[in-house]
Amino acid sequence: MKNLLIRHQALITQGRTDFTLRMHRALSWLQRAEDAGDDDDVAFICLWIAFNAAYAQELPGYTEKAAFKGFMQQVCDLDRANLLYGLVWREFSGPIRVLLDNPYVFQPFWDCLNSGGDEGQWRGAFEQAKAAAGRALAQQDTAQVLFVVFQRLYTLRNQLMHGGATWGSSVNRAQVRDGRVILARVLPAMLSVMMDAPERFQARPFYPVVRG
Repeated sequence: MKNLLIRHQALITQGRTDFTLRMHRALSWLQRAEDAGDDDDVAFICLWIAFNAAYAQELPGYTEKAAFKGFMQQVCDLDRANLLYGLVWREFSGPIRVLLDNPYVFQPFWDCLNSGGDEGQWRGAFEQAKAAAGRALAQQDTAQVLFVVFQRLYTLRNQLMHGGATWGSSVNRAQVRDGRVILARVLPAMLSVMMDAPERFQARPFYPVVRG
């Protein structure tokens, strides 16, 4: 965290930009997540806000899913030091596989449950998604694996942010805890990669600073 703050200040000395604004916001929430102690729920939410602060930007002509996937690919392509590769394949291959095997962070499961649909509807999609993720894992496709992981974490984020879970509940504890651990390591690596090439991430943020 300290190194990221130093690098951010160095970028600011060269001039404030849309990129330095997004990094400032992301780092503030990353710091709050680190200060959350053993509160996995608060830490996970803060980490997701930090990710959104860094990622969210106006990209005309792109659907949200396409922009999200493109962002993951771009960050991985720029990762010359293989920071993300190392995290995905050396540190988190086990937790990632557990997450991908968990139907409770697979959005079609909830869509089917809430609509009263047949279990086969979501289970077939779940098995297809697991097979696709398995191929990405076998091919060591870091960008695709991260894209799928963040899709699952987005479902978990929705559960927490939209009141679909109890604070500190034991029901979803494993995925919240694992989600926090994954984000807490992957996000700083992403920010580091972005700071290596700030000129590639200068798109305007959705909520720029407006002076009153």
